[in-house]
Amino acid sequence: MKKTSVTIAGVELKNPVMTASGTFGSGAEYSEFVDLNQLGAVVTKGVADKAWAGNPTPRITEVYGGMLNAIGLQNPGIEVFCSRDIPFLQQFDTRIIVNVCGHAPEEYLRVVERLADENIDMLEINISCPNVNADFLAFGQDPRSVEELTREIKRLAKQPVIMKLTPNVTDIAEIARAAEAGGADALSLINTLTGMKIDINRRTFALANKTGGMSGPAVKPVAVRMVYQTAQAVNIPIIGMGGILNAEDALEFILAGATAVSVGTGNFVNPATTLDVIRGIEEYMDRYQIEDINDLVGAVR
Repeated sequence: MKKTSVTIAGVELKNPVMTASGTFGSGAEYSEFVDLNQLGAVVTKGVADKAWAGNPTPRITEVYGGMLNAIGLQNPGIEVFCSRDIPFLQQFDTRIIVNVCGHAPEEYLRVVERLADENIDMLEINISCPNVNADFLAFGQDPRSVEELTREIKRLAKQPVIMKLTPNVTDIAEIARAAEAGGADALSLINTLTGMKIDINRRTFALANKTGGMSGPAVKPVAVRMVYQTAQAVNIPIIGMGGILNAEDALEFILAGATAVSVGTGNFVNPATTLDVIRGIEEYMDRYQIEDINDLVGAVR
């Protein structure tokens, strides 16, 4: 029997396929279409220390090869999340990874501390959030901020910590090394690329926020390149994402150095994309007589 399980920071996943934060809610709305038991992990939508209303509408628009979103990390806050969403996910035989967001270090730390005794498997820290203490520069754009925040979170976290990296930087390897230096157990990348669309008929911005995060197939070549670069720069596991629609896309990330992959925008196109990717990886392993998925991780040098 082919081995599809992978291990990240001591946590074993039955297969390397998970959901990308912000594209799957916390699983409830997709559970009618997707058997969550088949997934390696469910990564929840970002949760903050208190409820966030998000940005004004319109906040989603299609673009060539993907979409732009400026949702603004709308979420119900950590208390509702712990009482409603975690118990729901615990019904399923899948790993639970909670995405954490904040506008200042103390906000992240309050959420991490609150989650310390919850029955979840890992934390994914969204460092693309704007830091109100640094003129709204995203935490993930400054190596020093990345290392300091990672170190502070690791000090309080009871679960392994995944730092989610933004691609909106000059040198992704520098940011990755900073997270590793701060004690990160794993990295996930990429988050969305900053983009803009203008409605020429209304002569205004398509998004009320003017800019938004671009995701979808068009970002995949950038994401694969960044995963490869990061894999050459650090010695901790990587979760790759960005434009994955099928098993071929996922396998590119794995061959570039990702131990696992996250499916995001693809869920909006086809709610069962994750299951299709899992089956496609298994078929690929059969076709090429690969006994262990881990043999493919970083196989392209």
